[in-house]
Amino acid sequence: MTAPETDPHQATATALLPLVGGADNVTSVAHCMTRLRLGLRDRTLVQDEALRAHPAVLGVVEDDETYQIVLGPGTVARVTPAFEALLLSTRGEAIKAAQKARNATPAKLLLRRVANIFVPLIPALIGCGVIAGLNGLLVNLHWLPALTPALAAIASGFMALIAVFVGLNTAKEFGGTPILGGAVAAIVVYAGVAKVEAFGQQLSPGQGGVLGALAAAVLAVHVEKWCRRRVPEALDVLVTPTLTVLVAGLVTVYGLMYVAGEVSAAIGTAADWLLAHAGAVAGFVLGGLFLPLVMLGLHQALIPIHTTLIEQQGHTVLLPILAMAGAGQVGAAAAVYVRLRHHTDLRRTIKSALPAGLLGVGEPLIYGVSLPLGRPFITACVGGAFGGGFVGLFNMLGTTVGSTAIGPSGWALFPLLAGDQGLAFTTVAVYAGGLLTGYVAGFAATYLFGLDRATLTATPAP
Repeated sequence: MTAPETDPHQATATALLPLVGGADNVTSVAHCMTRLRLGLRDRTLVQDEALRAHPAVLGVVEDDETYQIVLGPGTVARVTPAFEALLLSTRGEAIKAAQKARNATPAKLLLRRVANIFVPLIPALIGCGVIAGLNGLLVNLHWLPALTPALAAIASGFMALIAVFVGLNTAKEFGGTPILGGAVAAIVVYAGVAKVEAFGQQLSPGQGGVLGALAAAVLAVHVEKWCRRRVPEALDVLVTPTLTVLVAGLVTVYGLMYVAGEVSAAIGTAADWLLAHAGAVAGFVLGGLFLPLVMLGLHQALIPIHTTLIEQQGHTVLLPILAMAGAGQVGAAAAVYVRLRHHTDLRRTIKSALPAGLLGVGEPLIYGVSLPLGRPFITACVGGAFGGGFVGLFNMLGTTVGSTAIGPSGWALFPLLAGDQGLAFTTVAVYAGGLLTGYVAGFAATYLFGLDRATLTATPAP
């Protein structure tokens, strides 16, 4: 019986790691067309002569930031993932990941990947959203007319190319080359697709949006991995990126853009219909369930929906409703503060965490107050439900309340508010009314039902 064949790229990675000082000496890993680029803590630990003598090493280049090992085109793209995996394994991270994976369902793993794709985009969404809100205010007030076109360009530039960033992050998350994922996703927003006909219709730039970009990048990763396994190393640098972009690009143009466009349109239509016909009920349910969704990690599934609505309509009508969950949390915490006067430590926690809660950062109140006590977590959900119902009711009556970005909530959401009339007084008033409703309902429900007799009469430990 013959021994199994050793992967030469894995063997190269295994040989290189101790020669550069071991896993603890490596701070970063990247690669270009031909070189494995390493950040090192201590370059004196590198065994230069042994490294240069390795058969796979074509040379070594040093600069101020990285130690570059020349492996050649094709080879470096295969050695780098093996090297990164070896680093993780050596440091014990792979063991921790495996332990987490045993407790994770496929659905949770998928949601985690979705979050890893979209969460890095949130800072840009927030920054551009705030600028868009400021620009809308200046336009409504007819102030600084020479400046508003520039602000509009600054606010809109990222959203015009958000599909490209989704493609980059998707390819990175699924183990492909990020720039290839971005290249394929860029097709979605390229103006020239207007000349292409698919399913009997002319395509339009941006059709399919972030969902189309995500699907295109996932397909590109699969094509790239297929090529890496079959294309000879000597041709890899030329053939693999060409086939990846060509195959994934054709499928994107003649299939994914149309399908994703239909799905995106359906999401927008469904959200508009739901709030127009059952806004109060929908708001009550969404506002009441959001905290449990956050606890289970299921809220991550909403991120692509928010992003799709922002891309389509300029704002997401769901976020202001979901933000009411935080208002219920603040009201519940305030009631606990009032009722448990003898619990000085708990009151101190609430006092320090309330300002963050008002600004939409609810974790300190959730994990420090309501969840440990039990009932206040439920009554906080009740407050969120009433606040969400309030905002949903006004959506149903014709006052659309949306957010130009995702991430902030509470008072921090005010600069990002938008609606059918932009950042109008009524939009701000409805959102503020929802927050007040959530505060009051969360406080009342917790004050009356959120604390049992044992908790009220218990003497805190010294």
